[in-house]
Amino acid sequence: MFRTDRNARSGSDRTSLYDDITSKIITELEAGRFPWVQPWGAASTQTPLAMPRNAATGRQYSGINVLILWGAVIQHGFPGQSWLTFRQALSLGGNVRRGERGTTVVYADRFTPEDEKRRARETGEDAAAIPFLKRFTVFNAAQCDGLPEDVAVVTPPPPPGLIEPRVEALIRATGIDFRIGGDRAFYAPAPDYVQVPPPQAYFEPINWHRTALHELGHATGHPSRLNRDFSGAFGSKKYAFEELIALSGQSAPCLTHH
Repeated sequence: MFRTDRNARSGSDRTSLYDDITSKIITELEAGRFPWVQPWGAASTQTPLAMPRNAATGRQYSGINVLILWGAVIQHGFPGQSWLTFRQALSLGGNVRRGERGTTVVYADRFTPEDEKRRARETGEDAAAIPFLKRFTVFNAAQCDGLPEDVAVVTPPPPPGLIEPRVEALIRATGIDFRIGGDRAFYAPAPDYVQVPPPQAYFEPINWHRTALHELGHATGHPSRLNRDFSGAFGSKKYAFEELIALSGQSAPCLTHH
């Protein structure tokens, strides 16, 4: 009975996990993104094309975990391929930033219970190993603070002159967590940060400034600031209203070029 129940639970967990992963891959494909292909189009926005690895042990991830972690890098625009668990971040003297959400990876193996080994010895039969699947939550090094320099992800600063000084001063004055990197521009309400690709990735410098101020406009709606309603789905009046607010922010007078 023990073996039957254990195998049933293991099979159920495995099926559920495979369904989750398949759904994620299909979502990426429907959005026009290919989880197994490098998604960065310009050298200035490229995450090093490498296998995901554990930042604490140095070991590379394998199997389905490679697709899972590549997909997470694509989805969130992380600038590196280094990952670690919450406890590993603490053990290295760092910490996962509050509000960051981890990525689930898996570990598959087999083990032989002691009673099965004993039964095999008594009967002369081969012991039956039981497959198991464990889930772990890992975080990208870019989601952590206080990590050692050889582990922390540091995005190279943009070349001098690409960011308008008055815009740079405005970004600093907001006190908002503003990150440059990846290949997507977005505001993440839960962890409360803005991320935009580096200015050298844009064909026209003005467009980087417009994008940066647009996303900062969204950030002003955080509960600790103006406390706007972010619940509107795409196409709804609430969503349109929020976009209009952000659009008004990106047309700041300081962006006027002569």
